[in-house]
Amino acid sequence: MKFLSELLSVQSVSGDEAEISFWVLNFIEKRKKSWKVLPDVFFGENFHDCILLKFGHPTTAVFAHMDTIGFMTRYENQLIPVGGPEIIPGTKLVGKDSLGEIHCRLVGQEDALFHDFPRKIDRGTRLSFHQDVRVNDEFIQAAYLDNRLGVYNALQLCENLENGWVIFTTYEEHGGGSMPFLLQFIQKVAPVKNALISDITWITEGISHHNGAVISIRDKYIPRRKFIDRIIQLAEKSGIPYQLEVEAYGGSDGREIQFSPYAIDWCFIGAPEDHVHTPDEKVSLKDLDSMISLYNYLMKEL
Repeated sequence: MKFLSELLSVQSVSGDEAEISFWVLNFIEKRKKSWKVLPDVFFGENFHDCILLKFGHPTTAVFAHMDTIGFMTRYENQLIPVGGPEIIPGTKLVGKDSLGEIHCRLVGQEDALFHDFPRKIDRGTRLSFHQDVRVNDEFIQAAYLDNRLGVYNALQLCENLENGWVIFTTYEEHGGGSMPFLLQFIQKVAPVKNALISDITWITEGISHHNGAVISIRDKYIPRRKFIDRIIQLAEKSGIPYQLEVEAYGGSDGREIQFSPYAIDWCFIGAPEDHVHTPDEKVSLKDLDSMISLYNYLMKEL
């Protein structure tokens, strides 16, 4: 849990993923020699802040976005949302500009957002929710479980993965954009037929805590039924708890796979959370365990 707490403390509002990319890359460099298979690691300016790990002979890729929602400073004390944060007046925000650390609160409503910091903040500075990680026997609660838990799951998967891509993406919370060049690269280097989206979904009237990871049959976008049926059959065979989601809204990196020129099947699989896009996102530890176990099983079977 110490590792996860460190991961949750790193700021990376969408478009400013350099710090989290450095953190993840540093973790990979420290850990990879103890992994079952030593991966090929791809990163650098050609990939912006994305990181790609190739294990063995891949047929399936796992994608986890590293960016988060947040806010960007405009003029005077104005703020603009990055992605879709919930607007709760009084919420604590943190960041840093050329003059130093920033600790302030969110003021106003959705169509007129401001901060209460006593001086001007450099234009274009990104502000994140103040982090407060709370863990008990049943739940973890914090800002940015979406998608730090998806990244955590992907890194846990690396421990014993023999064949597959594990890819850490950027920009997802504010419309995407890194997936096209990542897909082009992996299909050139070691093509895949399948993709799993390691991300966090919602608690709804049909999805609840403690009942397992969620396999999404659809969100705003609809993956191919033949592949989803295969995922469900494997999940059933595994004996690992899971839930099935059917939603009309929402999206993920899966959207860009579906819109790509490549015939890659995809499925979103992740733990569900309460209090979405707030500083108090809440996930069942049982569901997180189910997510990690399901990914390990599926990557062996696909």
